[in-house]
Amino acid sequence: MAKNKTQSGTDIQHVKKQNGQTQQGQGQYGTEFASETNVQEVKKQNQASQQGQGQYGTEFASETNVQEVKKQNAKSQSNKSQG
Repeated sequence: MAKNKTQSGTDIQHVKKQNGQTQQGQGQYGTEFASETNVQEVKKQNQASQQGQGQYGTEFASETNVQEVKKQNAKSQSNKSQG
């Protein structure tokens, strides 16, 4: 007679069934995440990000005053060379 449970009490048939479903792409998590992912939206977001139009890229770029940063960097370098 074949054992149906491991020494720790795991149901062998249940595990085999889960493994089979996972290999066929029908596992609980694979199906769940696949159904929640909008592939076209992800591709659109990736493309926008690569073109520098991502949500954060634009947000931070609009808040950064490049001339002010350069001025502060020059002042910092000047202070280092004097000290």
